[in-house]
Amino acid sequence: MVFNSFAFLIFYPIVLLLYFVLPQKWRWLMLLVASYYFYLSWNASLIFLIVFTTVVSWVSSLLIERGHGKHPDKPNGPLEKLWLVLTLVASLGVLFFFKYFNFLSKSVNDVINLFTVTPGDPLILDLILPVGISFYTFQTLSYVIDVYRGTVKTEKHFGYYALYVSFFPQLVAGPIERPENLIPQLHAEHRPDWNNTVGGLRKMMIGFFKKVAVADLLAPYVNAVYNDAENATGFGVLLATVMFAFQIYCDFAGYTDIAIGCSEIMGIRLMQNFDRPYISETIAEFWRRWHISLSSWFRDYIYFPLGGSRCSTFRHMLNICIVFLVSGLWHGAAWTFVIWGLLHGLYQVIGYFTLPLRNRLWDRLKIGSGSIFVKILRKVNTFLLVCFGWIFFRANSFTDLMLLMKKLFTDWRFDRSYFGDTLDTMGLSAVGIVTSLLAIFVMQRLDVSKLKIKDPDAPVLLDRKGRPLPPEGAAWLSGSRYVYVIWAIVLAWLLLLVGDGASSFIYFQF
Repeated sequence: MVFNSFAFLIFYPIVLLLYFVLPQKWRWLMLLVASYYFYLSWNASLIFLIVFTTVVSWVSSLLIERGHGKHPDKPNGPLEKLWLVLTLVASLGVLFFFKYFNFLSKSVNDVINLFTVTPGDPLILDLILPVGISFYTFQTLSYVIDVYRGTVKTEKHFGYYALYVSFFPQLVAGPIERPENLIPQLHAEHRPDWNNTVGGLRKMMIGFFKKVAVADLLAPYVNAVYNDAENATGFGVLLATVMFAFQIYCDFAGYTDIAIGCSEIMGIRLMQNFDRPYISETIAEFWRRWHISLSSWFRDYIYFPLGGSRCSTFRHMLNICIVFLVSGLWHGAAWTFVIWGLLHGLYQVIGYFTLPLRNRLWDRLKIGSGSIFVKILRKVNTFLLVCFGWIFFRANSFTDLMLLMKKLFTDWRFDRSYFGDTLDTMGLSAVGIVTSLLAIFVMQRLDVSKLKIKDPDAPVLLDRKGRPLPPEGAAWLSGSRYVYVIWAIVLAWLLLLVGDGASSFIYFQF
């Protein structure tokens, strides 16, 4: 079951109705059953994996906290460390086996074949990658680690903890929620609220628009190049890569907008996961705006424990590269993802060492480093660097990657037939170009409009005439923003109802 399917359009209203009709003491059970049903709709045979991870992490957390009570002066003794290690081994072991076993087996076999006369074949298992395994594994790990650190108290009610792990809006593609944010909200009693309802529906509609009207619109043009690298041209690779930048953003951010909206209607606030990443001036800023829940997870559980920036310059740069290496592996079991992760680490290392040189350059040119010109230049440069990295991310194989890179830098001709033939090969007509640009423009306006929405829990603000500004339930209908919102809602629902409405989200494979 995906968000953009008829099944979900039936499933979610039923869950929402039961959530507000049932007494508070039974809501957790209904949500847990609904969440497991949501996951079972993908592959019922793999439900044992999420159950296993949930049970192991919950029992370990109880044992760790019990140890804290026995010796509060030294909360983490050998036994507590043992429970933590066992949890890490069990959870990461399941993740490794299903996601990385075949990749490691093939890589090791390739190395061995370099030194043998008779090449052998790798051991390849017929494994199905469980949907969302990277997301819920990291969510359980953050819980156990936080309990071990003493920053979070264990959830004594197994049902609520199981719901924290499997909460259906963010189960398969995040955001990766922290226990201190989500678990208390699952315990709290929520009643129907107009602001939550309209605000949540608005976020869902924006998410549907991003997915259906932008990501799915651009996907065929991107696939025409990346799935046929042999016949690609330099212009085709460039154009398809820029399109993929918006496709993957709208696909992933669209999912999280829908997830956040679904939860908000129920009164549950999930963390922000995207903040207009393509306006970033540096790669570091890009990662503060892109997949925020994952970036902050790596920061808190890998980067800081490694020493962060409170160490020598060499170690600091090494820590950054290690984090991005792990990030690449998290995204996929292929060398293309590994290179993509290391590339982003290298971007930051180069940026760190060249910053003084760049500042001196602006001083010599008598251009302020904070001027609009420099800011625009930085944004364009960051966007181009990110797009270059997306080639590694999107390439179907290392062989395709090398071919695409060769085409990008060598296969160019500056004549009308060259560009026309490339567009024809991609299936991109004049109407397609205009529609794509319009969809991207509307998406950008919708993202900007979200920044102007007032938090319903914040104090009431007044306009220049002393009148209260509209709350979230009505603010999006005021001013010029309603044009984009209404257009987005109508187009998203039309495409959802007329089309097949069941294209999967890109990040489900991670």
